[in-house]
Amino acid sequence: MNRPRLPTALLGALAAMATPAFADDEAVAWRLFVADHTSPTVSAIDLDDPEERWTFDLAGPAKLYSTADQALVIAVQSDNEQVDFLQSGLAIAKHGGHADIELSEPGHLGMIEGPRPFHVVNHSGSVAITFDRGGYASILEERAVLEGDLAEQMVPMNVAHHGFVADMGDYFVSSIATEEPMEEGKAPPRIGIGSFAADGTPMGEAHICTDLHGEAFSGSFLLAGCKEGVIAHDTTGGPDAFTMLPYPDNFPEDSTGFLLGAKAMQIFLGDYDGTSVVIVDPVTEPYFTRVELPFREVDFILDPADPRMAYIFTEDGSLHRLNMLSAQIEQSAQITQPYSMDGHWRDPRPRMSLAHDRLILTDPLEAALRVIDTQDLAEIETIAVEGIPYNVIAVGGSGLTH
Repeated sequence: MNRPRLPTALLGALAAMATPAFADDEAVAWRLFVADHTSPTVSAIDLDDPEERWTFDLAGPAKLYSTADQALVIAVQSDNEQVDFLQSGLAIAKHGGHADIELSEPGHLGMIEGPRPFHVVNHSGSVAITFDRGGYASILEERAVLEGDLAEQMVPMNVAHHGFVADMGDYFVSSIATEEPMEEGKAPPRIGIGSFAADGTPMGEAHICTDLHGEAFSGSFLLAGCKEGVIAHDTTGGPDAFTMLPYPDNFPEDSTGFLLGAKAMQIFLGDYDGTSVVIVDPVTEPYFTRVELPFREVDFILDPADPRMAYIFTEDGSLHRLNMLSAQIEQSAQITQPYSMDGHWRDPRPRMSLAHDRLILTDPLEAALRVIDTQDLAEIETIAVEGIPYNVIAVGGSGLTH
């Protein structure tokens, strides 16, 4: 049976009606922010077009942080008592089954000053910057900073010390140091942790955590490293919900001082005795799984795109992919020359960041950034930079542009 054919002109009209007048384009964009080890500069580099670069002048060398939505980059210059805020130029908004990405030029938003800024904790849509010699933390709202409003809420600590403050929305978690008199120029040791109101009034007990160092969020928990173990704050249990997770008896004598928390599942990774890392589950005993490394650990990072995986760089110049569920190192590859952990703690050594399936590793001795495929740990390319590249963060993602 022959079906009647529609005229060609009518077919064209119907096709035009079925095609929208505009179409959304999908974009993938990643920018690298690199701080120099000795120069007071931060460079922004387009990962897919490394010749596209921007440079920001600061007061001194900086440690870099990014906020949860990656729109804001924070440059902490501890020795120069200044914190600068940079706009990454990437804004990603998720809408149900898709995400929108908006691209613009990175820019300098402003800065704040204070006595020795150090730790930065992002939580509850705010940024908490601790000023070690000021005895307080400055709380800034991320959205407000991006609009140019750098108004600070000052939250007091019990005494000036090297610690941290985390904004929990209705209260603040803070490290606690001894209030006993100290020798002039000597910082008071950290002895505990607790929750406080905005005016410094305690909201519960002071919990023992000597030599407190390092903090991270994952799931409903905030963890901090202590000499006695890792202390866990259950954010669903109220201000005083703290539990000490003791190190297993068969562990070498040491402690955890640096922690990272996964975003897509509740699990943490911490350092331990230099030659091992610990996987921490805050709800299931024995809480810790120790993974020995062939050489001392220089840096490690968690994979946001694949929360099972972590990447560890060791002083022999090797990169290792660790499966945190099996606690096994799945693959290793030699990437750089050795970077000994002996010497000064501030000596320039590689640092890492992740741009989806690409790992970015600074190679200070070669003045380069190495781009590594996370699937096979093969080097994709090397990006030459000026100076001594030290810490690096990658910001970006994918989405629709309208």
